[in-house]
Amino acid sequence: MRVYLVQHAEAVPGDLDPDQPLTSAGRETARRVARWLAATGRARPAEILHSTKARARQTAEIFARALATPPLREVLGLEPGDEVDPAAEAVNGAPGDLMLVGHLPHLNRLASFLVSGDAGADVVRFRHAGVICLERQGTQWAILWAVVPELVTEGAGP
Repeated sequence: MRVYLVQHAEAVPGDLDPDQPLTSAGRETARRVARWLAATGRARPAEILHSTKARARQTAEIFARALATPPLREVLGLEPGDEVDPAAEAVNGAPGDLMLVGHLPHLNRLASFLVSGDAGADVVRFRHAGVICLERQGTQWAILWAVVPELVTEGAGP
């Protein structure tokens, strides 16, 4: 079982637009990373879950298009300040690989909780449109790989 944790791409600052949609640079970065994942076959989620915020939904839609449109679903529990327990239970109970598109500090706390059992352990650093892949074997989660958007170039692939 794998879970792909994705921080939403760069968004418009809240003081300019309270809905905080993606910037044009954020959309392009998300497309570049999503196309790279598709070209390399690194991510094959059965479903993509995203928070209720526009920037997470838009990022999830970009990833879904590139990854052959796995089902998208908006869920509660992936907001920036949410507790990690509900998301951890959803991940641990999922029948297949999942992609979660959300926000900091929630994603950082979730990854830390899954890997170490301590949401405050701070085991990873996320980047806008970056992806952290965790893999579960039995009851243990480990970081399998990470994609830093700055290192993914157009046309990069297998």
